[in-house]
Amino acid sequence: MADSTTMLSISDPIHMVLIKTDIFGETTLVASYFLEWRSVLGSENGVTNLTVELMGVGTESKVSVGILNIKLEMYPPLNQTLSQEVVNTQLALERQKTAEKERLFLVYAKQWWREYLQIRPSHNSRLVKIFAQDENGINRPVCSFVKPLRAGRLLDTPRQAARFVNVLGYERAPVIGGGGKQEQWCTLLAFLCRNKGDCEDHANLLCSLLLGYGLEAFVCVGTKAKGVPHAWVMTCGTDGTITFWESLTGHRYIHKSVNPDEPPVAEQPKPLYPYRTIGCVFNHQMFLGNCQPSDSVEICVFDLNDESKWKPMSEEAIKSVCAPGATTSLPPFPPLCASTIDASVTSNEIEMQLRLLVSEHRKDLGLTTVWEDQLSYLLSPALASYEFERTTSISAGNEEFQDAIRRAVPDGHTFKGFPIHFVYRNARRAFATCLRSPFCEEIICCRGDQVRLAVRVRVFTYPESACAVWIMFACECAS
Repeated sequence: MADSTTMLSISDPIHMVLIKTDIFGETTLVASYFLEWRSVLGSENGVTNLTVELMGVGTESKVSVGILNIKLEMYPPLNQTLSQEVVNTQLALERQKTAEKERLFLVYAKQWWREYLQIRPSHNSRLVKIFAQDENGINRPVCSFVKPLRAGRLLDTPRQAARFVNVLGYERAPVIGGGGKQEQWCTLLAFLCRNKGDCEDHANLLCSLLLGYGLEAFVCVGTKAKGVPHAWVMTCGTDGTITFWESLTGHRYIHKSVNPDEPPVAEQPKPLYPYRTIGCVFNHQMFLGNCQPSDSVEICVFDLNDESKWKPMSEEAIKSVCAPGATTSLPPFPPLCASTIDASVTSNEIEMQLRLLVSEHRKDLGLTTVWEDQLSYLLSPALASYEFERTTSISAGNEEFQDAIRRAVPDGHTFKGFPIHFVYRNARRAFATCLRSPFCEEIICCRGDQVRLAVRVRVFTYPESACAVWIMFACECAS
C-alpha cells in the first residue's frame, strides 16, 4: 500500500451523490457532494469523524437537505500518519493553486470573448458556451465535462455506446416559475446515478465514450427548430466526413454542406438532421467558436483547422484547468458499472404484469381473454431485430419472423401486431401509454370469433442499469 505522503498527493475527492427513488422507480437527484477525505491522513489512529452539510441541487443549491455524519478509516492502517498541520498546508496550497489557475483561465476566456466579438458584433447572439453550471451551481469550463471514457467490455462499438446513451432517460432540469430553461450540466456520476438528464448530459457522455473509442469527437452547442437550445455530438472522419450523433435518439446524420453561393436552380443536399444553428464545438482539449458569417448548420464548413471559420481557444489554457489532475475542483470520471438487471427475469415479470393488466382491462369491457403462448414466443425474434436495428442501423431477421407468423396463423384468420419501446420498467405506466395508441387499443380490445391474444416483452440491458424495453402486443382472430 502507498505511504501517507503518496496518499496526500492524491487530490481526487470522494464524490457522493444522494438519489431519491419513489415507489414507481422514478429517481430524483437530491444532493451532490465532494468530500475531501485526506484529513484522515493526519488523524492519530487513522480514524476520523466528519460532519458535512448536504446542499440541494440546481435552483436549490443554497438550501440544506440534511446533515451527514461520516466516519473515515484507512484500511489497511497507515504505518505512519502525518501531522494535521502538514495535511492542512497541502490542502491550502492546492486550493490556492486551483484558484489561481481558474482565475487566469477566466481572464483568458474574457479576452478570447472580446476578440470573438470584434470579428463580428452579431456573434453576441450565438450560443458560444465557455462555462456551464453543474448541479451544485458551480461554473465550470465546458471542456471539463468531457473526457475520453473507456467502457471496458460493457460496450463493444461506438454505435452501441450511442444506443446506451440514448436509453438513459431524458429530463430537462426543473425550473421554478416561467422564463427560460434552467441550466444544469450534471457531473457524470450524478447523471449516471439518476439514470436520466438533459440533452447536454447525454451529449457529454456520448462524446466522452466516442473519444474513448479513438474517434475525433466534439460536443456541439446550438439550436434546433424554433430556436430551442440543444447539444449534440459531432465526429470528424480522417476522410473529412462530418457525422452528427443525436444523443437523445441514437440517430446519426452525415453533414453535407450547402453552398449558399450556388444558383437557385442548382441541386443542394437536403439536411435530414434537426439542427438549425451552431455556436461552438468542444471536447476535453479544444474549444472552437463558430466565426463564419452565418451560424446556420446547413451552410457551415466544419474545417476546424481554418481559423477564419472557427476561432480556437488556446489548448494550453484549456489544459491548465481541464486536464486530469490540473485542479482539485475537477470531479473525477467514474468507470461505467455493469448492469445489475437480470434481463430474462425482468422480461418475464413485466410480461406477466401486462397479461394481468390486459385481462383486467378486457374483463371491464365484458370480454374474455385467451392467451396464445406459442404466438407470444414467436414475437421474440421481431423484438430482437428491432433492438439490433436501433444499435447497428441494420435490419435483419424480418423474413424469418414473417414466415413463422404466416405458418402460425390459421387460414381465414387475421394477425395484428403492435411493437413499442420504453426506457423504463414500469408495466402499468407502459400499459397506460400503449392504450393511448388507437392501433394498440384495437388489438388489446379485439372482439370477434376465436380471438387469441399474445404479448412478448424483451428487456435489453446496458451499463448502469439502463435498459431498452420492447413490448409487442398481438392478436389473431377469425376474419
